[in-house]
Amino acid sequence: MVHGQQKKIDFRTLLEEIISRESIAQYPIPYYSCRQFSSYDRSSVKPGDKSWFANWDRSMFIRTEINNGKKEYVMMDTQGPGSIVRFWMTFAGENAGNGILRIYFDHRSKPAIEGKALDILSGGKLAGKPLSTSVSDSTEYNMRGHNLYLPLPYSKHCKVTYESENIKDFGAKTGGEAVYYNINYRTYTKGTNVTTWSSKEMKSNATLLKKVQQVLLERKVNIPSNSKNYPFSGNLAPGQSIKVPINEKNSSIRRLCLNLSADRLEQALRSTLLEISFDGNKTVKCPIGDFFGTGYLLRTSDTWYTKVLPDGTLQCQWVMPLKSNCIFIITNNGTQNVNISSGKITTAPYPWSENTMYFGCAWQQYSKLHTGEMKNNEGDGAPFDINYITLKGKGVYVGDAITLFNTVYAWWGEGDEKIYIDNETFPSHFGTGTEDYYGYAWCRPERFNNHPFIAQPDGSGNFNPGYTNDLRFRVLDAIPFKRNFKFDMEMWHWTKAIINFAPTTFWYLLPHNKKCESPSDLKEARENVVLQRNQLISQVITNNKIEGENLDLINMSGGNFRYSNSVERSWSNNMQLVWEDTKLGDKLHLTFISEKEYTCNFKIVYSMNKDYGKFRISINQNDSAIIDGKAENFSLGNVILKSVRIKKGMNHVYIEPLEQSDSKSNKIGLDYIGVEHVEK
Repeated sequence: MVHGQQKKIDFRTLLEEIISRESIAQYPIPYYSCRQFSSYDRSSVKPGDKSWFANWDRSMFIRTEINNGKKEYVMMDTQGPGSIVRFWMTFAGENAGNGILRIYFDHRSKPAIEGKALDILSGGKLAGKPLSTSVSDSTEYNMRGHNLYLPLPYSKHCKVTYESENIKDFGAKTGGEAVYYNINYRTYTKGTNVTTWSSKEMKSNATLLKKVQQVLLERKVNIPSNSKNYPFSGNLAPGQSIKVPINEKNSSIRRLCLNLSADRLEQALRSTLLEISFDGNKTVKCPIGDFFGTGYLLRTSDTWYTKVLPDGTLQCQWVMPLKSNCIFIITNNGTQNVNISSGKITTAPYPWSENTMYFGCAWQQYSKLHTGEMKNNEGDGAPFDINYITLKGKGVYVGDAITLFNTVYAWWGEGDEKIYIDNETFPSHFGTGTEDYYGYAWCRPERFNNHPFIAQPDGSGNFNPGYTNDLRFRVLDAIPFKRNFKFDMEMWHWTKAIINFAPTTFWYLLPHNKKCESPSDLKEARENVVLQRNQLISQVITNNKIEGENLDLINMSGGNFRYSNSVERSWSNNMQLVWEDTKLGDKLHLTFISEKEYTCNFKIVYSMNKDYGKFRISINQNDSAIIDGKAENFSLGNVILKSVRIKKGMNHVYIEPLEQSDSKSNKIGLDYIGVEHVEK
């Protein structure tokens, strides 16, 4: 059934909507708004204030109630008609997640759903996988995000509470249990006929529920028998394009698949561009790898809307309606030849109506973004909001993906999503962290790529320099808008960092909007993709100093290497290079770059404390100096290397331990190397 034709809403119709790919392309009738209750820090009240970035995003509730002698923390309280459509939680602290979750409908004093929170959300008490699950399977259970996608409709009212004796205070500022939650819910137009969820409804629709779960697990695309195929392929030199015109009335693209190959595949995935125009409206403009959810590194995934197969096949199954014609273009915007093979567009009839929307996709990259530094949970530091997308007109927002390259050993996604609908002055979606928005938790790097609506095909860059790729697609939690839509995301690192951050957004717009086009300009897609940290972090001596964390690691024969981040130490740039767990015979080789040749004295600044040891350091294999980091308390020490000959271009730093420490760490902390005196 097409979504726009539904008049009655109940558990059955919502289940059917989940697996109806066609319905998402219809502007919803009856209309609904999609909003969010969450545990975001309630001191965030005004954009521009420091408190706007307050980060006590846990154990924040609407109020407390005493019900039947039990103290319950109210997480959600809203008037209907409506439905819960996505419920995410994670926990920390003593007996975390063992509290009792209760869901009350229509002002009834007895909860319709009651039980341990983890049992309800991901433990299978209400539904099986993938509607009820936790991610990632590779992550320790208490560090996972717990997701419930089972629809829970209500006619008049819904209230959700959590009971736990371990909660000490709002925000968990003094300890106790930390409760994080995001609840997405629909509110239908007043008068919409919505049947309230009940266990009886669940039982009567058990067969359908089982079918929906199986369809979501298998994720097969059922193409109508009257479909048409448009094959395409070609070897594209720089600047060349493949163009596929489609002239069909009342039709739609149902599936798109292709293989892409090039000498530098990672660059080709970013610099090969996809553009699609529907009836003269160019609504899709995106690098091809980002469109299929893999970014510029090929990573397998299998979601409801996109797939990246082990053999490199890229596939999507968004339904993309067209009234009379469509032009599909792939352009090689790079500097190498790119081969497109096994390309195929599959179309099928689609009934065009006044509620039919065009599919859209936009991409942008924030290149060499200096992210804000998180100093504490009060908003101190340098956080800021970036914009994923701003859309005007009537439409529905249906998902997003991000690719990024992190350059430090620190979490990049402390920030919250803030979504404004139809000129809201305060976002109706205010989240609790980027990883929470994408369905996992606690910054975990473990991959998960087999859920229909969320994925992390690569989390290598979550705690370390490297690449991260996250996806979230929306079905029941899609967000309609009547006038405009704005999606901002906070940018917070645990320390200062320079990163590349590229969001891709997916949406539908009605054709009578004044400007029904993708806002992408794709200029950043011409940039070289980042595969190594030194592509973003300069190794060049600047202002007579090279930071320890800017030295490039060439080789390490033993021990462990990282950057230490702290706003409490007096390190330059709040960071230092750390080499630890070393033993006699280990060697560390680092490099930096000088723009000219000269002889100088170098001041080497290092950390001292109980777990630091004694090391020899030399530059360009000139005379060496001894760094003795042993001290009772933390402090900074320094040593001078005299008359070091610096070459124009690459220079080399060598470090080795001078003793075997009883302490496992036996580490050196290098803050920076400064030019003290240049000999004439």
